[in-house]
Amino acid sequence: MSEYAIDMEALTEKIEKDSAFIEDIRKELDKVIIGQRYMIDRLLVGLLTNGHVLLEGVPGLAKTLTVSSLATVLNTAFQRIQFTPDLLPADLIGTLIYNQKEGDFFVKKGPIFANIILADEINRSPAKVQSALLEAMQEKQVTIGEETFKLEEPFLVLATQNPVEQEGTYPLPEAQVDRFMLKLKIDYPTEKEEMQIMRMQAKTGEKEVLNKVVDPKKILAARKTINEIYMDEKVEQYIVDLVFATRKPKNYNLDDLEDLISFGASPRATINLNLASRANAFMEHRAYVTPEDVRTIAMDVLRHRIIPTFEAEAEDINSEDIVTKIMNTVQVP
Repeated sequence: MSEYAIDMEALTEKIEKDSAFIEDIRKELDKVIIGQRYMIDRLLVGLLTNGHVLLEGVPGLAKTLTVSSLATVLNTAFQRIQFTPDLLPADLIGTLIYNQKEGDFFVKKGPIFANIILADEINRSPAKVQSALLEAMQEKQVTIGEETFKLEEPFLVLATQNPVEQEGTYPLPEAQVDRFMLKLKIDYPTEKEEMQIMRMQAKTGEKEVLNKVVDPKKILAARKTINEIYMDEKVEQYIVDLVFATRKPKNYNLDDLEDLISFGASPRATINLNLASRANAFMEHRAYVTPEDVRTIAMDVLRHRIIPTFEAEAEDINSEDIVTKIMNTVQVP
């Protein structure tokens, strides 16, 4: 047996041990969340890779319940912020308050000082509020007055937006959307799941109490372990090919996409696709990344990073159609 095989064997054992808590989280969340495994797994990918997540779906699909439940089982501080047109940056990050008795100012911290932030309907607030949130996401710090405060890790922003009502909304600029690692499209449950939801939720009285099954330190340790997961050079090249196909489709026999893409995916897409693929392998208790890991996560990493042209919109072609065509064409290693 080669030295490499022994190393892989030891690494596999380590990954299986370090990733065991993923099943504990899933099992605990199953007490209150029916279905929505896709949403739960993608939120865990964001948590494991220090990447923020944008969730898009109509109201009533358990987005808020899933996020708050996840915070509970992780034993982390959770804040839900309802974004409204009259919200100010100070309502988010905090402000300086004058103390008449002492004759000086003191800092009143805002709700951003938590581990998991649910920014509900982020597109209902003006750009200056969105900018304040996105600065905290990028820098992991907040400045109030002359003081700068580091945000406590893990720090994860999960933002929701309603795709139905566009009246009175402020769409997120593409440069800001790019800062979200993943953009999820949350769909309705199946008929069978809906029956289970009805039987579980259509009751008065207290709801199911969730247990704290994971310590935040374990999440931070898992982030380091994910860096050790093996990725073959062919898989790395596959990630680069997928991203470059959004910028130079002609080089990948995708001539028909040339006039449909205004701007392709940024280098953030390449980085995030690599990290998210490793996280997906970790959640499957594997010590190596397969092309299938990349394909599983690619749509969520790329759908918000491709800007279609007016011609594409006229032909009713969106970014998801473009990503699907690229994934069906670019050769899988």
